[in-house]
Amino acid sequence: PRLEVAAAKTELFAGDPAAAAARLEAVIAQASAPIALYWLSAAYGALGMSGEQKEFLRRAQLEHGLRIIRDAGGDVQRLKNDHAYAMNVGGLFYDAKQVGPASVAYGLAASHGNPTATNLVNYGLALQHQGRINEAIEAFTLLADLFPSSRAHEFLLYACFFAEDGVLRHAREVRRWASLYAPRYDPNAHRFANKRNPNRKLRIGYVAPSFIGTQVRQFLLPALYAHDTEAFDIYLYAADGDAEVGLPGKIITIGKMNDAQAVARIRQDRIDVLVDLWGHTSHGRLGVFALKAAPVQAAWINYVQSTGLEAMDYVFHADCMATPGTADLFTEKIWSLGPIHAPFRPDGPPLEAPTPALCNGYVTFGCFNHPAKLNDPTIAAWARILKAMPNARLVLKYSYYADPILQNTMCMRFAANGVNPDRIEFRGHSNGPDYLRQFGDIDLALDPSPCPGGTTSSDAFASGVPVLSLRGEDFYARLAVIHQEPMGLHELIAETWDDYVAKAVSLTSHHAALDELRVKVRTVVAASPMRDEAGFTRRLENAYRAIFAKWCESA
Repeated sequence: PRLEVAAAKTELFAGDPAAAAARLEAVIAQASAPIALYWLSAAYGALGMSGEQKEFLRRAQLEHGLRIIRDAGGDVQRLKNDHAYAMNVGGLFYDAKQVGPASVAYGLAASHGNPTATNLVNYGLALQHQGRINEAIEAFTLLADLFPSSRAHEFLLYACFFAEDGVLRHAREVRRWASLYAPRYDPNAHRFANKRNPNRKLRIGYVAPSFIGTQVRQFLLPALYAHDTEAFDIYLYAADGDAEVGLPGKIITIGKMNDAQAVARIRQDRIDVLVDLWGHTSHGRLGVFALKAAPVQAAWINYVQSTGLEAMDYVFHADCMATPGTADLFTEKIWSLGPIHAPFRPDGPPLEAPTPALCNGYVTFGCFNHPAKLNDPTIAAWARILKAMPNARLVLKYSYYADPILQNTMCMRFAANGVNPDRIEFRGHSNGPDYLRQFGDIDLALDPSPCPGGTTSSDAFASGVPVLSLRGEDFYARLAVIHQEPMGLHELIAETWDDYVAKAVSLTSHHAALDELRVKVRTVVAASPMRDEAGFTRRLENAYRAIFAKWCESA
């Protein structure tokens, strides 16, 4: 089959996907093999036969997954009959970041007839991490129906981010979540003894599972350390306060408290403005906010979508995120903090090395984002860029790219758009200096849309690597330009996918000019609002006074 598959690949990239499909169909009729199934899905994709493309890609993923499990010593027959065994095998692969084989094992466990909540959570996550969003949503919907709870339903909320029409789907689903699990909110039922004087010293409370050990660290700590402690008392409510020792402010452990107990503690502390940093992400404490722990409550940093809670008064955005109709998607009022949503403190200095194309002789594009963000329009646009630049390469880096099924799937999606997978390099997990060092291999980072990069884009810019972004149509997509606009890097903002492709080609066509852009990025980042920790914190504190003043006037 490999010789026939090689011939089919030649036909596909020569512009004859029909001949490639016919050849591969003949191969599969003789003996089904994952490699032939993968390439047939690509040929069908090139022919515009999306239904057939998805069908054969799923067959390839299943057969490939079973082969990987068998080669690792797994008992495939037992997988089909023993729920506990299938769950154990799935867990072993999941822990190794091989989410493709994990989803096969978890899927077989679920097919036994009585899936457990853990089974459906793990199955949905394994699918989601491959970018198989519609399948993940089906698993999480079943989870929410069979095991109704606030936590179970939140897996479905998060998956909506990556779906088509994601912001609208999330807005609808989060309201349904609130109707099912949040206590009915009566604004007249809560009486607070806080002095109604917005000019006094205010007490600000922040709530997160951890302030040091999560992705909010680089965005939050600059504000915590820059707070005016003469004007504000800072309280940090974490799952384990002992793990947060050394942070400015009073640290309180609430991990072992239920929501009512945590609310009682926060009210005892007479917090004026309580800020949630985590949203509907695992280990969040939105139940505390649903019970109205403070007179003014706001959501910030990790969850820019609506919480769905009527008891949540505000959500903090940036100016560039404003789009018509956004207010209708939120139960909260949107309050802009100015040009940026939060400051960013890099873990290391910017890379001083020149753009790698000067040495390599070819351009290397890169994306270090979660695979679920790479939707079909994004891949189609990136394929157009690669076809316009035949010598260019693309680096895709994320922990789940350790999975050969995900690698093959991504390759076939590009192949369906006419790009030979030989031009794509996959990299797995790294952290610390090694992670930052790998930005030095990238000439131009490509941002997906409408689910843009967050921390990864911040890391890229802080490392001196230019990031090309699509402005997008909704508030979530607009988060992509939160770096470029304040820095005046308008050449890195595209208005349409056509403009995106044209800019990528133009920016990288001349290597010397590309290197000048890299120098420019390093220069403007250092002087940008994202590095102005004190300036941002003053705006944040002004926002706290303003929203507390509105509460004072509401009596």
